[in-house]
Amino acid sequence: MSVYDLVIVGAGPAGLAASIAAKKHGLSHVILEKGAVVNTILHYPRQMVFFTTPELLEIGNIPFVTPYEKPTRSEALRYYRRIVDTFELPIEQGQTVSSVRCEDGQLVVMTATDDGPRQWTARTVVIATGAYDLPNRMDVPGEDLPHVSHYYTEAHAYFRKHVVVVGGANSTADAALEMYRAGVKVTIVHRRDDWHKGLKYWVRPDLENRIKEGSIAARMSSRVTRITHKTVEIERADGTAESLPADAVFLLTGYHSDTTLLAHAGVDFDPVELAPTHDPETFETNVPGVYVIGNVTTGRQTNRIFIENGRFHGKTVVDVIAARLARREAATSSTVHG
Repeated sequence: MSVYDLVIVGAGPAGLAASIAAKKHGLSHVILEKGAVVNTILHYPRQMVFFTTPELLEIGNIPFVTPYEKPTRSEALRYYRRIVDTFELPIEQGQTVSSVRCEDGQLVVMTATDDGPRQWTARTVVIATGAYDLPNRMDVPGEDLPHVSHYYTEAHAYFRKHVVVVGGANSTADAALEMYRAGVKVTIVHRRDDWHKGLKYWVRPDLENRIKEGSIAARMSSRVTRITHKTVEIERADGTAESLPADAVFLLTGYHSDTTLLAHAGVDFDPVELAPTHDPETFETNVPGVYVIGNVTTGRQTNRIFIENGRFHGKTVVDVIAARLARREAATSSTVHG
């Protein structure tokens, strides 16, 4: 069985950037991805527009060409497909990594596939699994009903229906505005008395004006206590209760990284914030040879790392790995010939 210099877990922008760097260093490697390339972006709302300009999403010095000031989700998917084809990146899709363990001085990565388990052996492992798979749950009765979702896709299915959106950040604002313009009767429920400080400056006045004119309803300083098949029950800050009609409910309360793989690999992480222990300069964890990059480094604080800054992690970590492997090979050669 061949031993890779590097196994990269996750084919998001950070993982792709690491693969590009690995190719430039001549490192043997593979990317293991459970879903599709840039799987997180694939599951963004279909009409989503990025906050940022296209050049801040670029990796591998390949220009992101778009006629728009801010690129769309579909353009980003096309761009990252182009990246994979241009650099001929070695991606194995449909590989759900279940564990990483040290065995005879090597790292053994186990994956689950439709055809059964597979094993990959490497000198180093980079975990770049992002932080979009697990939503921050509210743990209220009815959260798992079939008409309740932690992910918003598009508005058309809710035309002339009552929809409750819970949250106070960009995802809530974007979903509420898109649905309002598609003829949906939208109510926002937010536990605070003001919007998240990161709400896009060009979106905030649009949202506030729609609420002021009554096109979108809002219940600020309110918390959800229960969800039924037809209502969302809330409690205001003053203790009063209200029942909101709801044919569909979107709980857009944020997401956090999955610590299951980290735990299997022996990586320490904060039990509350879920951020893995790692060296911020090299990205190496407490487990020698295991590194973390991108949004998985943030735990629950997912607003700290975006594509704009996480895309640089790949080159940084592979430069470190390449230098260490070179030193190890030099030391081995010296011992053999000494």
